Amino acid sequence: MTRTSRLCLIATSAVLALTVAACSSTGGRKSTEEGGGGTSGAASTPRMTIALITHAAPGDTFWDLVRKGAEGAAQKDNVDLQYQADPDGANQANLVQSAIDKKVDGIAVTLAKPDALRAVVTKAVQSGIPVVALNGGIDDWKSMRVLGYFGQDEKIAGQAAGERLTRDGAKKALCVIQEQGHVGLEARCDGTKSTFPNTEKIYVTGTDMPSVQAAITAKLQQDKSIDRVLTLGAPFALTAVKAVQDASSSAKVVTFDTNKELVGAIKSGQVEWAVDQQPYLQGYLAIDSLWLYQTNGNTIGGGQATLTGPAFIDSSNVASVEKFAANGTR
Repeated sequence: MTRTSRLCLIATSAVLALTVAACSSTGGRKSTEEGGGGTSGAASTPRMTIALITHAAPGDTFWDLVRKGAEGAAQKDNVDLQYQADPDGANQANLVQSAIDKKVDGIAVTLAKPDALRAVVTKAVQSGIPVVALNGGIDDWKSMRVLGYFGQDEKIAGQAAGERLTRDGAKKALCVIQEQGHVGLEARCDGTKSTFPNTEKIYVTGTDMPSVQAAITAKLQQDKSIDRVLTLGAPFALTAVKAVQDASSSAKVVTFDTNKELVGAIKSGQVEWAVDQQPYLQGYLAIDSLWLYQTNGNTIGGGQATLTGPAFIDSSNVASVEKFAANGTR
């Protein structure tokens, strides 16, 4: 499959995904809740069960978008979607094992902590359950013999962020990592540093927003040369805006990933730009690809990752994204 063909396939799926999502409700849900995949699918194919297992932390709005995309595909495809999540790698592996024990028809899984997932994902494949990866694990999915990968190459995304910082005339960036051991987050900062060398990492506890705010504030007060705070998720960007104010700093906030509030912050000028990896599309394509495989033997990507990013959202295009963000799909 040519790159042009792959992009056309992604664009077609995205349009269909957003059409389905137009009737979806908005708002977050508990990440450990199962079900919710739509019980009256449009497809006439036999109903199948697919497990979506992610490393989402409770209340993370990014994962609400991934889940909505998965639910959109599940509704279209007559799929019983069973969604579970746990940020701990060992616990996530246990969730995959549970899906194997239930003999589901397919598994979509994030591989943010690949070493913890390798054995159980391999077991699923060997047991005859088709598996696809999404969002995390772009360097590891092939070795686990899964069918495909849907997401962005985090190193490439980081390099793009570093190039953008250079074009913007930035002097020094603080890259805020909210979860130690997450290969994708490390790759973002490392990629940024490769094209914008004056990048410094700081590790924070992402589950404790007051401590995140305090840590960024303290760093900005300590190092006045920092003129960009680069966060790796929309909620952390919004917290960084508060930290910049607390520190009386002139640093500008930029970020990876979006949600409805972050899109509003770009529109108002509180955040300069965001690197968008289209989380709705990741969830949609992961579920839809398993349905296509089970019903028609199709695979997507031609043995290569299907990239959903990176792209930039800034003042020049935020208006076109805003209407989709209002629907809870961007």
